[in-house]
Amino acid sequence: MIKLLKILFILKCGVFLLFFQTVSASEKIKIGLLVPMTGSNKDIGQSIIKAVSLAVKDIDNNLIEIYPKDTASRPNQTLKSAFELKQMGIKVVIGPVFYESLTYLDEMKDLTFLSLTNKNLDLPKNVISAGINSTSQFNTIKKFLEKKDVKKTIFLTPIREYEFEIKKGMKDSKIKIFKEYNYNTDPTILTKQIEEITKYKIRKQNLEDEITRIKNSNEVNKEKKIKRLEKRYTIGNLNFDAVVIADFDESLKSVTTSLLYTDVQPKNKYFITLNQWFDESLLKENGIQPIYYPSINKENFDNYKIKYFNAFNENPSHLSLLSYDLLGLIYYLSLKSDLTNLSRLFKKQNSFKGKIGIFDIKDNKINHRLNFYKVEDKKLTKIF
Repeated sequence: MIKLLKILFILKCGVFLLFFQTVSASEKIKIGLLVPMTGSNKDIGQSIIKAVSLAVKDIDNNLIEIYPKDTASRPNQTLKSAFELKQMGIKVVIGPVFYESLTYLDEMKDLTFLSLTNKNLDLPKNVISAGINSTSQFNTIKKFLEKKDVKKTIFLTPIREYEFEIKKGMKDSKIKIFKEYNYNTDPTILTKQIEEITKYKIRKQNLEDEITRIKNSNEVNKEKKIKRLEKRYTIGNLNFDAVVIADFDESLKSVTTSLLYTDVQPKNKYFITLNQWFDESLLKENGIQPIYYPSINKENFDNYKIKYFNAFNENPSHLSLLSYDLLGLIYYLSLKSDLTNLSRLFKKQNSFKGKIGIFDIKDNKINHRLNFYKVEDKKLTKIF
């Protein structure tokens, strides 16, 4: 008898809870790992390898065998490495990391790949996307908007390579859309587009007209009224209550800055964006606060980072946390069934609770039940 980490799954939309029990096993559990071990992304690959080794240690089962192979972030090398894993009799693989590496994997029909990508469009049938996809994020945003009874939400999507993933997520989540706009990320074009979306010039002209009207009127205390109006930038109600910005990093800040320029204030309208992985630079952006976004469970993430740092004396990538959970998921499934039946198990409706949060599995898709956070007054607060 070997002391193992037991992962209890309650099927049919249940929650998988982690605890220890004693089980017997005799077969080796072979798991492939496709990550960039050379090239510009090799640091990400090394972080994932270390996370998986940490998960193996926590599970404490010497029957688990991990076989890392290099993708070099290239489709041809990924296919070559996948073929080598197949020749070793491996049936399930964690990886590849990047969507571009999936190109030829439909040729490996006997293998099931749990990719760390968050993209769901045009995946090979034997690839399951395990990343934090747009559907999971919009499901969480939808929950927040419903809690706050927000009626009119506009959606701003950049013209980028992930544009159609964003649109798929909005459609799949059935989130209520008041108006939807695509924008150019070039700052000079962006500002003009935001002006049009917010009707800035009309609202600015309304202010000038009102000041002129009062100046030419016989109203009581008109000087005070004029001084009060001169402190404003525009007059006129905006026809939306919240804005969802599907962007990141400096491009996100360009959009929020343009909104501020057009006198759209986060104190009056909800500013919401997608998963920012707890980007600390947002804490310094006082002007755009409060700003909201969905993400994984931060407390679990922080605890994992401490564990990882203590083991390797370095900080992990967020993708490494996902790979840590995926190993736990595969281990549980290996106790329930032969790994050759993994694709069948992923077609059923199941749930799994890991460090990253709760995964919902159905029809070869993984969605995540995310938390929702607010950045305000240089602090991050969990809403739910």
